[in-house]
Amino acid sequence: MGVKVDKPKWVLYRNFKDFELLKEIAVYVKEKCGNLGSENSRYQMRDWLASMDLYHTRHPKVRPLDSQHHKIRTLEYYMFGYDTGVYGSRKFMFSPLGNLFIHHINDEEKLSKIFATMLFAIQFHHPCNKIDPSIQLYPMRLLFKLMLDHRLNYRIYFAEYAQFIACLDSITPQSYERLVNDILEFRTFSHAKQLALLKEDEHYSVNCVYEFRVYTSQLLKAAGVLSITEGNTFGRLSHPKQPWSRTPPTTRIVTAGYISIAQDLKDFISRMLEKYSCFETPIRFDNPEVLTIDLIKQVYSFYPEILSKELQEDDEIERQLLELPNLIEEYSRNPENSTYNLFEEVLEKGFNMFYDVEAHRIGGPGHTDVECLYLTLRKKFVVEAKSTANKLTLVNTQRLKEHRDEVGGEYTIVITPSYVPAARRDIRDTPVVLITAHTFSEYLYNHIYHDEREMTYSDFHQIIINHLGEDVSQLISDMTIEKFAANSMIA
Repeated sequence: MGVKVDKPKWVLYRNFKDFELLKEIAVYVKEKCGNLGSENSRYQMRDWLASMDLYHTRHPKVRPLDSQHHKIRTLEYYMFGYDTGVYGSRKFMFSPLGNLFIHHINDEEKLSKIFATMLFAIQFHHPCNKIDPSIQLYPMRLLFKLMLDHRLNYRIYFAEYAQFIACLDSITPQSYERLVNDILEFRTFSHAKQLALLKEDEHYSVNCVYEFRVYTSQLLKAAGVLSITEGNTFGRLSHPKQPWSRTPPTTRIVTAGYISIAQDLKDFISRMLEKYSCFETPIRFDNPEVLTIDLIKQVYSFYPEILSKELQEDDEIERQLLELPNLIEEYSRNPENSTYNLFEEVLEKGFNMFYDVEAHRIGGPGHTDVECLYLTLRKKFVVEAKSTANKLTLVNTQRLKEHRDEVGGEYTIVITPSYVPAARRDIRDTPVVLITAHTFSEYLYNHIYHDEREMTYSDFHQIIINHLGEDVSQLISDMTIEKFAANSMIA
C-alpha cells in the first residue's frame, strides 16, 4: 500500500484506462447482472472478463476479486449510475446518461459526445469518491474551459495540472483569471525550474502527474474526448520510500506532453460550457436536512437537452418523453420565480403517463394545481406543485384541504425539490404525502427508457394510502430501484 498524500487534492479514478473495458463492464452490469450480489457471481464476472482477455492480475494463482469492486466504482465515478442498498441487497441504478451510453454502444461518434457529457456531471465532492469534502467544484468543466482558452493555446500540460490545478478547492471568475496568469508565468520557466517547483512537494506532485497522465488522459483519449501530444521527458519524480522497503523508491517521468480537446468535440463542448459553467456550485453532501440518497439521485439525473438535440434522435416523441423527467427537475427549482407554471404543466404530463390516471391542470389562486382521477377506483386526488429555489419551509394543510374539498379529492401529493424537516411535521396525521421531484422524475424516466408504456398507478396509490401524513419518497425510490436496477457486485 502506498503512502497517503496528506495535502487535499483531486482524486482521479485510476483503476484502468481502457475505454473498451469500460464499455464491456457497463454492458455486462446492465444486461447480465440478474443476480450478481454474491461472491460467486463476482467470480463469474472475473472469469468472463478473463475469457475476453480483459482481466489481468499480478497474482494469477489467487485471482483476487478486488478489481471487480473497483470496476463498479469506476462506472459510478464516470456517472453511469450509482450503487445503493434496497431490501437488504445492493443494486446498481443506471443514470439517464448511462442508459443512453449503452443504447449507442456501437456508435463511436455519439459515444464520445455522451461520455463528454458525463464528464460535465462529475462533481467534487463526488458520491463514490473519498475526496476531501473541502473541494467543491466541477473538475472536468474547469479543464474543458482551460483547454478552450486561447491564451493557453488551447492546451494543458501535465506539469501544470500537478502544479496548479489538482490542488484547487473551488473556482470563481476571479480565481480563474489568477489561475490562467499563474499557468502563463509557469510556461516562461525552463524545464529545470518547473521540475524544481514540482519537487518542492514531490510526493503530492508525483501522484498528480501519474494519475493524470497515465490514467485519466489516456481513458479520455480512447473515448475520443481528448487529444494527447507526447513530449520529451525532462525529469523524474519519486514516490516516498516505504520505511520497511529495501528497494529504491518508485519514480515517474515528467514530460513536456499536453492534452487538448479532440477537434470533433470542440464546438459541442463549447456549447455545453455556455449552459453548464465551471463556476456553478456543486450539490453538497453535508446537508443535514436531506437524505444522502436524494442528493445522489440529483447528481446522477443530469441529462441536458443540448445532448438530445446533438444526437438527433429519430423518435421525436420518445425524445420529448425522455426530457420530461429532466424538466420536472429543472422547473421544480423555480429559478427567479419564473417556472412555477411550467412545473405544474410538466407534472400534469407526468401523471397522465399513468394509463389509469386522468390529470388536468387547474392552477391559479385558491385552486389546486393538478386534479387527477384514478380510473380503476374512480377516486380523485390532487397534486400540488411546490417549486422553490430554496427548500420548502411550510405546508399549509388547511389550504390543501380546501383545494381537495373543491374537487372531492381523497388525498394530496405535494411534489417539491426539497424541504426543511418542519414540513414533515406539518403534514403529520393529514391526508397529504410529500414526494421529492427527483424521485418522481427518476420513476418516470425509468418507465420511459425501459419502454414500460402501460404504467399503472396502482403501486403508487397503495404506497400513498398506507403512508398518509409522511414523505413517501424513499418508498417510491425503493420501488423504482427494485424494478429497474441491476444487482451490484459490491458487497
